Amino acid sequence: MTKPVAVHPLVSPWGRFGLYSFFIDSPEPAIVDTGIASSPAEGMVPALEAIGRRIEDVRWILLTHGHIDHIGGAYALWELTGRRAQVVIHEADAPFLRSRRVHVDEYLSGRAQYLHDLDGEAKLTAATNAVISGEMEPTLLVRGGETLSLGGDVTVSVHSIPGHTPGSVAYVLDGQNDVFVGDAVQVHGAANGFPGFVDPVGYRSSLEYLRDEIRPRHLYLGHPYRREDGTPYGVELDAGQAGEALQGSLEIEARVKNAACGCLASGLQDTDSPYSPFAGVAEDLGYEGDPTLEPAPFFTTLHGYRTTLDHLTEDEE
Repeated sequence: MTKPVAVHPLVSPWGRFGLYSFFIDSPEPAIVDTGIASSPAEGMVPALEAIGRRIEDVRWILLTHGHIDHIGGAYALWELTGRRAQVVIHEADAPFLRSRRVHVDEYLSGRAQYLHDLDGEAKLTAATNAVISGEMEPTLLVRGGETLSLGGDVTVSVHSIPGHTPGSVAYVLDGQNDVFVGDAVQVHGAANGFPGFVDPVGYRSSLEYLRDEIRPRHLYLGHPYRREDGTPYGVELDAGQAGEALQGSLEIEARVKNAACGCLASGLQDTDSPYSPFAGVAEDLGYEGDPTLEPAPFFTTLHGYRTTLDHLTEDEE
């Protein structure tokens, strides 16, 4: 790369969340993650105009994972580019782009069994209809290991970093080691104050890979994740902050793992606690957040440990 490539954050508000996408100002411009249905028209278009760029010139839509607040605007953005942009996602998360119903099915098979919300399925169905701009087939499926040309001598390498979702990926801007990870580095979580991941083993391995092998010069996050004292990081971290966030994420994962394993070994018990059947985990960690606040990372993560332990037990038998 002969000269640095500029990266611009694009912010779209959504309820208590700020949705963050990133514009890579390369010869073939790229946008990493798309927010929700309204984000391209209401957030991206004016933000790009402010820096003298046009959304119709975007040629790459790079999706870090399949959650609705990251892929919800993909179809709308693709339309605004005249359907000329290539839409990239890991094959394991591609079903989330193809079908709104997949999001509902994931909810029902995981955290829903702890939330006991009789209207939960209807609420999530309505949410997916509202915030996903359209179902679509991705242009390019990746597994990790690919290199994408953004024109000229600008390339992005794709790295598989499962954990938050099975198909989470990091896009690395080669030559300047800018790393876009979406929600794959959770630290102490966002608004809920708890890290969310479906695959604990994959999550830890991916954090170690980012820390030890990728070593970001800049790390771009999907939300302002929090430190242990509750203060948020920004979404653009320098090398020192990136190292701190990765190490902090590993440390809280170890604490959650120890608490989860202890709770599971003792046997899960349904109680009146809002954290039931994982009340012991909340007590061990001193977690006092609302575990029912969607997307309910407390239950998503602990269901992940439960599933992992069940599989290990089956393998031993």
